[in-house]
Amino acid sequence: MVPSRDEALAILHEFTSSDALRKHALAVEAAMRAYAESRSADVNLWGVTGLLHDFDYEKFPSLEDHPRRGSEILAERGIDEEIRTAILGHGNHTGVPRTTDMARTLFAVDELCGFLTACALVRPDRRIAEVPVASVKKKLKDKAFARGVHRDDITQGAQELGVELDAHIAFVRDALARIGPELGLG
Repeated sequence: MVPSRDEALAILHEFTSSDALRKHALAVEAAMRAYAESRSADVNLWGVTGLLHDFDYEKFPSLEDHPRRGSEILAERGIDEEIRTAILGHGNHTGVPRTTDMARTLFAVDELCGFLTACALVRPDRRIAEVPVASVKKKLKDKAFARGVHRDDITQGAQELGVELDAHIAFVRDALARIGPELGLG
């Protein structure tokens, strides 16, 4: 079964109380929906996959558990295998190959959404729409900035999608700008 957006949000809220993690899920959802629209793919399918990709992280943060435990929970709830497989592949540590465009896109947008959020938060106006691509690329080189973000995943993600890094950054930034106020970045 492919859950509705409301059903996916209910699962996210059931397992995730952190405002930051919820906002990250919304950001990844927005990027996934935008890419789905641009590729004439199923917008709801891609969106709920983005919403659910880290729903288990707060309860199971270790690499051994996340996202495997979450996939098991989703399977018990009858969630579609395509969603679960994409979620399993959103981290290189699982060894699950990304064989669909949706899975490659989830991997490509996950770390970038977090990094773009960090870039917006250090701006005086905190507006995601105003973050220049050149500034993002400069901050990518600064290993002290947003240390938890895996920069190699951002570049690898763009490569797996077959898009130039600058275009990928701008595309995801613009997707997040659509919901900037909801993310606290408007």
